[in-house]
Amino acid sequence: MALERPAWPLPGGATALTSTRDGGASVAPYAGFNLALHVGDDPAAVARNRARLAAALPPGTSVRWLHQVHGTRVVDDGDDAAAPADAAVSRRPGVACAVLTADCLPVLLCSANAGVVAAAHAGWRGLADGVLEATIDAMAVDPGELSAWLGPAIGPRAFEVGPEVREAFAAEWPGDPAALDEAFRPGREDRLHGDLHTLAGARLAAAGVTACYRDPRCTASDAGRFYSWRRDGETGRMVSLILINP
Repeated sequence: MALERPAWPLPGGATALTSTRDGGASVAPYAGFNLALHVGDDPAAVARNRARLAAALPPGTSVRWLHQVHGTRVVDDGDDAAAPADAAVSRRPGVACAVLTADCLPVLLCSANAGVVAAAHAGWRGLADGVLEATIDAMAVDPGELSAWLGPAIGPRAFEVGPEVREAFAAEWPGDPAALDEAFRPGREDRLHGDLHTLAGARLAAAGVTACYRDPRCTASDAGRFYSWRRDGETGRMVSLILINP
């Protein structure tokens, strides 16, 4: 089992963790620390992996697992987490907001006083449709008081997309047009190389979140450390989570 603390200067009172695929109870093609129940893995293996995760969290923590669908719905404390949602916000100590990824971008957010935290699942569809802006709105604090961490995701060299993806962002791009050009570099023929970190960073900045920390590692290029749906198809999922300490 490999859990890492993001390189992110969190305020006292909050804890953030992200996982890799190292260790764990799952076997191929999900080997080893798969935390997703929906991908076809043995539920008993996932349960053992989740128990190991729970043991590494502050005592009294509960993890709020989401039914992710590449949308923009955000669940807050008291909302039904079983309904489809791609982000969670909490003001309750001991409730970990968690997202599962295997190429999509995990985004964690925290207020300066650790009074509210959030996690968002940001694939390109959710990013284009405004999942980060919806999450910031649900946190209900001045965006300038928030800081964000962008976790490992598929990197631009591996993330080749069609022009329709750029058009989806350009339709209602909130930030500097130069950032959009930076995020979509020309590839072969009409293909483009999409940069999820640049897209998310630009949208966060446009929403008023200027403190942004990035883990630039590419999930698709490191099969030993990360799950990657685009590389492998049938595979597991990593978790990124944040909580107010109980």
